[in-house]
Amino acid sequence: MGALLLASRYAAAAAASRGDIFSNETDRSLVVSICIFVAVLCICIVTGHLLEENRWLDQSITAMVIGCIIGTIILFLSKGENSHILRFDEELFFIYLLPPIIFNAGFQVKKKRFFQNFLTIMLFGVFGVFISSAIISAGSWWLFPKIGFDGLEKQDYLALGAIFSSTDTVCTLQVLHQDETPLLYSLVFGEGVVNDATSVVLFNTIKKLDVSSIQGWRIVLHIFGDFLFLFSTSTILGVCSGLLTAYVIKALYFGRHSTDREIALMALMAYLSYMLAELFRLSSILTVFFCGIVMSHYAWHNVTESSRTTTRHVFATMSFIAETFIFLYVGMDAVDMEKWKVSETRCRTLLGIYGVILSLVLLGRAAFVFPLSALSNYLSSTYERSAITFRHQVIIWWAGLMRGAVSIALAFNQFTDSGVTWNPVHATMITSTLVVVLFSTLVFGLLTKPLVGLLLLSRHGEGSGRSSRSGSPNEEEDGDAALSLLAVEGAAGGILQAKGSFSLLLERPAHTIHAYWRRFDDTYMRPIFGGPL
Repeated sequence: MGALLLASRYAAAAAASRGDIFSNETDRSLVVSICIFVAVLCICIVTGHLLEENRWLDQSITAMVIGCIIGTIILFLSKGENSHILRFDEELFFIYLLPPIIFNAGFQVKKKRFFQNFLTIMLFGVFGVFISSAIISAGSWWLFPKIGFDGLEKQDYLALGAIFSSTDTVCTLQVLHQDETPLLYSLVFGEGVVNDATSVVLFNTIKKLDVSSIQGWRIVLHIFGDFLFLFSTSTILGVCSGLLTAYVIKALYFGRHSTDREIALMALMAYLSYMLAELFRLSSILTVFFCGIVMSHYAWHNVTESSRTTTRHVFATMSFIAETFIFLYVGMDAVDMEKWKVSETRCRTLLGIYGVILSLVLLGRAAFVFPLSALSNYLSSTYERSAITFRHQVIIWWAGLMRGAVSIALAFNQFTDSGVTWNPVHATMITSTLVVVLFSTLVFGLLTKPLVGLLLLSRHGEGSGRSSRSGSPNEEEDGDAALSLLAVEGAAGGILQAKGSFSLLLERPAHTIHAYWRRFDDTYMRPIFGGPL
């Protein structure tokens, strides 16, 4: 779709070249800007490759730094008038850039680990977002006036909670090793993708809320009720889209003629589900995330061997380019003098805003990571899952301190119109978001490697909190075997089976539910929609 947009603009430029010289020069400047931006993207990719072995820097930090450098050069050449190669509105974020990022996160997620730790991931990614959002919204409401910053409305304060509750765990995931710390990696990765989807759903819920007619606890109830509706309906739409795609590919056997058709169908169906969610005013981000999970579970097994390899690389490439594009633009936008001039906020007040937001982010993150980890450990003791050690909790807390693409997109959506704002208060919030994203990504991101190295002294296994009977590679099979032992013939056997199933459900709920799901999946779902039998 982005290519179509650029192609249409290029066609307009070509048509204008047959007209007067002024139109020709204007459209030619657009083509030149696009060429320069693509060249800068190439520089980011090459630089990231050269720094691949340096775990102090990841692609997002590299893109931000290059963006700041390029923005400064452009600002100098334009004599302080502009720092952008291209200017785009927030719709570009949501329509062209975020869908491939979120879809790839769902498509590439390690489903076995994800669903084994599903309860803990949902505690962090859903309830954690609500706790963090409430602390950030209430804290900014209370502290902003005390540092001399006024002008935000009730809905703006609520939106700030969703904006700054969205995390970016790329820096931490680059340092962690999935094979050496599978539980920790699964929790950080799973919480990261669920957190993004939840933040967007919460933000959309707040945008639709009429806070002027709702007071007190009713606001919380309305937000929670609308959130549940959006979360459930968006998830159902994503699952149905993924199942439909899998069934079509399996029934028509696309691979007989061309693997390109398989990849094209999966990509277009994912984008169609995203746009349908937008049409029905649901959470398009959540829809495309679960569509990716379902496609990777069913549709991926229906395509040819070459398509399986190609799809993973194609979707990962699209996500990589979109993320690099966003962070590059963030770096350039950080030195945009126009927003700083519009803001008209004193330097002392600006520093206070940055300090308040960062402090609330730190506090909001800690307010749910440590209590919910304790709750997860208490629940895990009933079915012998690995406990989350205190060192792991610190890493999970630190991993969620970085803010990234989703925070930028939501801030632009809330405080700008087509990427531009002339409201001094809104301009201040945009610049504050950019500074928080830059500071958290650069400073917290650079400190991630030494912190993880300090806390994970032993890089063999999950650490001292690992149970001697947990983490077996055959955990899933053990759960199935335990259930199979309950298959006793006769009436008495039926009673014992029911009793044993109930006891096993209480003792090992995650493994029991997963085992039952595997039976249902193997018996009914995979014969229809595809997958290894």
